[in-house]
Amino acid sequence: MGRLTTHVLDTSLGCPGQGIRIEVYRLEGADRTRITEVVTNDDGRCDAPILEGDAFTAGEYELVFHAGAYLDRQGVEGSKPRFLDVIPLRFGVADAGQHYHVPLLLSPYSYSTYRGS
Repeated sequence: MGRLTTHVLDTSLGCPGQGIRIEVYRLEGADRTRITEVVTNDDGRCDAPILEGDAFTAGEYELVFHAGAYLDRQGVEGSKPRFLDVIPLRFGVADAGQHYHVPLLLSPYSYSTYRGS
């Protein structure tokens, strides 16, 4: 069964990104529909797949990571407004029967992602 998961790692502090709010959207043409919202646990992951089964279909998605609030809670110094506050990641799902793992590697001034498994 296909599913969508994530994992946030704070590369500046060398620890999991705990308590990061993530909004999940489905994109269809010009339409952007909010599906759900999740929060990362102490390991920087979600307690369950973000989407799975019939809720996870082929198409385009967006994960919106609220990183600025996390960095504020960690006491990370930064400019106001922060260089990185809200980070949207858009990606396509060609085969909803597969596992799409979309991690976020985060620091106050950069981020990266990839498709894991």
